[in-house]
Amino acid sequence: MIFTSEQVSCGHPDKICDQISDAIVTDCLQHDRHSRVAAECLIKDYNIVIAGEVTSRHHPDYQAIARRALCSIGLTEPEKYTVQVYVSEQSRDIALGVDGSCGAGDQGMMFGYATMETPEMLPIPYAVATYALQLLRRVHEPTLLPDAKAQVSYDYDSGRITTFLISTQHRADVEVADIRPLVERVMEMAAQDYCLNTDFKKLVNPTGRFVLGSSFADSGLTGRKIIADTYGGMCRHGGGAFSGKDPTKVDRSGAYMTRKIARDIVNLRFADRCEVQLAYAIGIAEPVSISVDCFGTERIPTSFIEKYIRTNYDLTPKGIIDRLGLLTVDYNMVSAYGHFGKSGLPWEE
Repeated sequence: MIFTSEQVSCGHPDKICDQISDAIVTDCLQHDRHSRVAAECLIKDYNIVIAGEVTSRHHPDYQAIARRALCSIGLTEPEKYTVQVYVSEQSRDIALGVDGSCGAGDQGMMFGYATMETPEMLPIPYAVATYALQLLRRVHEPTLLPDAKAQVSYDYDSGRITTFLISTQHRADVEVADIRPLVERVMEMAAQDYCLNTDFKKLVNPTGRFVLGSSFADSGLTGRKIIADTYGGMCRHGGGAFSGKDPTKVDRSGAYMTRKIARDIVNLRFADRCEVQLAYAIGIAEPVSISVDCFGTERIPTSFIEKYIRTNYDLTPKGIIDRLGLLTVDYNMVSAYGHFGKSGLPWEE
């Protein structure tokens, strides 16, 4: 079986929006831990639109937050970007269910996944694609610009990478032939660090030049890279985005908790692969269902694993927030290059 996963860089237009949205969440929670945030961002050319609901004693400087994010990405001339803000307070109907009964901020289902394939407990093609883009950024090659995408095809039967693709934005005075040796070397380094083959098919900017990028080549929107944020398509996804949401939203906190549980199940050697699903109803604290799939790798019955989860984890939104310390997390750490597999995150411990 050949399975393919992709990752995008921090300069991708959708990721620009995720980073602005998560910077708003972090800023609000740092000043008021009771903040309720649902911040969406849209970017096109030099135009940024921030919309959503924020209820907080803190009043974010949206323009300053957006421009700091642009600078950290490495985009030039951040002062040229205009920021329009359309933000109101959270619906009082939703607040009643969340604040009064500590219930879920919305209905929804979340999936978490873990596997023994890599040290990060992530699928091999996804982990390698993500790592390659991080390496590419660390090179600090001045001819390369922030927008990039990586895609890795991995043959699970032979244990080999078959095709490695990286498309990366570059300066106008540079040709693809000039950057190909560097990018191919990054591919090989990423593969070698995972003890994998390097004789795969290498594709670098297969459509040719990639000069116009980020918001000038495409529009960006918060929450449009949910597969790149999670497991590269290897497991199911509930459909809810993470970025821009405070942790009372179970789209975010529930997904982090299912990842934590799946990691624990694999670390306890109950199974080699594990996918956990939680589902919630708006305003109700306890999940309406818990489901576990170990894909035939379980060493004990999944019914026992489900019982173990119910017994050992507080799965109410408040219980998840308290156990993982989600009110003090710097969500800027996860707004690009995935929400999982990084050290220093409480759901990865």
